[in-house]
Amino acid sequence: MPRAKKNLPQLSDNLFLTDGGIETTLIFNEGLNLPYFAAFDLFKNALGYEALHKYFRTYAQLAQKYEVGLILESPTWRASEDWGDKLGYSTAEIAALNRKAIELLQDIRDEYENHNTPMVISGCIGPRGDGYNPESLMSEAEAERYHSAQIETFCSAKVDLVTAITMTYVEEAIGISRAASNANIPVVISFTVETDGRLPTGQPLKNAIEQVDNATDSTPIYYMINCAHPTHFDSVLPTGERWLERIRGLRANASIRSHVELDEAEELDDGNPVELASQYRQLKRQLPFLNVLGGCCGTDHRHVEEICQVCLPLFFAVK
Repeated sequence: MPRAKKNLPQLSDNLFLTDGGIETTLIFNEGLNLPYFAAFDLFKNALGYEALHKYFRTYAQLAQKYEVGLILESPTWRASEDWGDKLGYSTAEIAALNRKAIELLQDIRDEYENHNTPMVISGCIGPRGDGYNPESLMSEAEAERYHSAQIETFCSAKVDLVTAITMTYVEEAIGISRAASNANIPVVISFTVETDGRLPTGQPLKNAIEQVDNATDSTPIYYMINCAHPTHFDSVLPTGERWLERIRGLRANASIRSHVELDEAEELDDGNPVELASQYRQLKRQLPFLNVLGGCCGTDHRHVEEICQVCLPLFFAVK
């Protein structure tokens, strides 16, 4: 089983929320411009900083309201070297923006955390390439080298863990896991899947999780699924299999559309929050250790609140 290097409170039976689809919320609901879906670019001015502060404050207040935990995931999915270069940022500037993102979350935690609402700060790592279609695949060693800089910056900023979001193939996940292990920081791996429940490379989710665990001596403290609708993967989660115990987190899309359809969409598809929450409740029954619940593309605080309301009684039932 994985090694827990810190006493992280979400490694418990308690419900922890995280945020929804930050990029789609800021673009479609707030009318902000995010080149390359880079939320961290908003730190370049005071208005952008306030938009991010408002965004995370909304979820902190939601967690307080229901007296549940909260994972504060930094808006740094695109804040790595290649994406920074596309946006005109130097290596030093990217490091500074990663630190600024963590400082924002520390301010939120200082303001809202209490005994009933523990908060955990996670440094968010995104894929080096496209989050839907991995055209160029790195080796494990290349991925380890590439992602080490951002992980080391997060460590210096004193995050509680790092989370790799929207991983499309196992070599990148393995490289990130090894880089995190070298930095002695807990790491979570979140895979995305297509409408058939397989990774974009065609690999079954079960095999991907087992391959990462075998290659890293189970370094990830747990796994998540993100950027896919529950109907895309619920059929590949048979009850009773041991690998399902490794999945603790879920950040599903609001829309049932495929990645290709979402990529081409000009309007936001925010789905049905009530229906999505019901699907989360069913997935909680299939995944015995699932306790970190949030959203991805098309979701916002309305979806996450509905998910919380519907799923919270299941956590009371196991007390």
